[in-house]
Amino acid sequence: MKRSKFSERQVLGILKAVETGRRVAEVCRENGISESTYFNWKSKYGGMTAAEIKRLRELEEENAKLKRMYADVSLEVRALKDLIEKKAGDA
Repeated sequence: MKRSKFSERQVLGILKAVETGRRVAEVCRENGISESTYFNWKSKYGGMTAAEIKRLRELEEENAKLKRMYADVSLEVRALKDLIEKKAGDA
C-alpha cells in the first residue's frame, strides 16, 4: 500500500483549516493536494483524532499484508491439490 506523504496531524490540520471557514481550493493549493484528495480525506477521516487515523492506517496495512499472505497460501494449496490429482490419475 502506498504510504501518504502527510502525517495524521497534517491531514487533521488541513481538514480543520476548512472547518474554520477557509475555502477548500485555497487550503488545497497551499498544501499541494487536489480538492478530490481533500474530500476523500474528509469522508474517510472526518471527525477522527490523530490517534484514530494512525490506528486506521495501521489496520489497513495489516489487512493488506494478511490478504497477500492468504493469496500466497491459496496458490500453494491449489498447486498441491493439482499435483495430488495428477498423481492419483497416474496410479
